[in-house]
Amino acid sequence: MRSAGQDTPDDDAAPGARSELRRQSRERRRLRAAVLALVSVVLLGAVPLFFGIRTLSRDPVFDNLDQLDVPGWAAAKTVDDVSGSRWCLLDCRLRERTVTSEKSPTDTAQVYEDALRRDGWQPWKVSRCPEQKTKGSYTCWRRDELTLDLWVREPTCVPPPVDGEPAVVPSPDPSAAATECAGSLVSVKVRNAIDDERTRPQPSTDPSLTGEDPFPTVSGDPLGELTPSPS
Repeated sequence: MRSAGQDTPDDDAAPGARSELRRQSRERRRLRAAVLALVSVVLLGAVPLFFGIRTLSRDPVFDNLDQLDVPGWAAAKTVDDVSGSRWCLLDCRLRERTVTSEKSPTDTAQVYEDALRRDGWQPWKVSRCPEQKTKGSYTCWRRDELTLDLWVREPTCVPPPVDGEPAVVPSPDPSAAATECAGSLVSVKVRNAIDDERTRPQPSTDPSLTGEDPFPTVSGDPLGELTPSPS
């Protein structure tokens, strides 16, 4: 038997154990709070970063072209290409889009021109539009700080010959060839107006037509040689 005033070892250890449990519980709560805070910071920062990178990598001009109100048959297949800098570092941005249409060039050109007008583009009557004579419908447009070239034509159905021989043997059935060559091809080229040479003053005449040297050579003496007067 033990005396009334004597404490056992278990009684002495009980308060210390409870204190240790409370300390561990507080540490676990702090750890969970820190993990939740870290996850929140990552999520809140990652989402804007993702959309920011996506915005920088995706040219907004292509987004505007995607919003053109054209029927589905006029944009059956789309291929985009881009070159240059959006901020005109060294070279300004050139955006090119090639679209495959399921209908004729006439119908396709009409729906694209109507869609451009509804989107705020204005027809641009300018020389060198096109720069070279081409087949099909070629029109130029302007909106704000951009210029746009629209070229609608028949698709290229037969590849060019290789070593004088046809690359693909043509089908003897005319109806099959007509089916393969149906539709039209659309090319869209968008440039910054400041980088489009057609927005700058153009010469009134072509120097090559007049035969005059646009940059004549000037002799070292601006007065030339004096002709001696007769004595």
